[in-house]
Amino acid sequence: MPMDNALYGQLTVFQEIAAEGSIAGAARRLELGSPAISKSLKALEETMGVPLFNRTTRRLEITEAGQMLLNRTSDALQSLRFAVESVQDLGQTPSGTVRITVARFAYLTVLKPLLGRFCKAYPDISLEISLYDGTIDILEQGFDMGIRFGDRLEEGMVARRLMDPFREGLYVSEAYVRCHDLPDDPAGLSSHKLIGYRFITANRILPLILERDGEELTIDMPSRLVTNDTEVITDAIREGLGIGRLFEPLYDRLPDRDTLLPVLEPHWRTYPPVYLYFPQNSQRAKRIRALIDYLVENTPRKP
Repeated sequence: MPMDNALYGQLTVFQEIAAEGSIAGAARRLELGSPAISKSLKALEETMGVPLFNRTTRRLEITEAGQMLLNRTSDALQSLRFAVESVQDLGQTPSGTVRITVARFAYLTVLKPLLGRFCKAYPDISLEISLYDGTIDILEQGFDMGIRFGDRLEEGMVARRLMDPFREGLYVSEAYVRCHDLPDDPAGLSSHKLIGYRFITANRILPLILERDGEELTIDMPSRLVTNDTEVITDAIREGLGIGRLFEPLYDRLPDRDTLLPVLEPHWRTYPPVYLYFPQNSQRAKRIRALIDYLVENTPRKP
């Protein structure tokens, strides 16, 4: 079956529907009317000869055939878009929207300090920043890049290091120290309360892992408070509610960090480097290359 302009447009609409989970969502993303999106999907399903989505009252659920089509066309369409855009970009100022997905930690340590300066340097580039602590397929979800720990990537992805390894520290307030004897060994933590962190995406509590003699130790501690936000953890530490975990780069940015005291520092766990990752062909687009280069050049490697 030949690839024509109509089919290319229909596949683009199909992928946006899959990413958004609805006709209305795809219409907003593509700035088209919902009837036009529905018409395009119907035409594609007629061409394919099978339904690509099951309709429910609340959401479209992708079918097995739809998932197969999505898997087999995402990379190809993305590469084609980047190739066309790279030619259109010749001699032009970088412009357009760049969509990036990051964990809250990455936003606070990497994006937030550079956001204003980048937008002033590239006034024609619009940023769409999505905060999400889970791991996602950026191609399937329509993102141009993401930031996460480690350089283990899916096929066709490229990683650029932004930050070197750093530690996750344990901290308490001065008020907490006045009321509790701090442990000098991980075993002593069992008599203290931990300010816990819950992964909303996986609905599980993040275990407390320390290090001793090069080996990892998983520590079981009771929790007085559990949250999914580092700012809440920091507030709870300040209030003396227990021992809390903070990445050192976040701790270093606190205006009152001198009032938060380290606990068991020799046993702190070290996390892997932080990487920017993106599809192999995306650097062809000036708008994407501009943000990649800016982040790599301006993010301090050492926390």
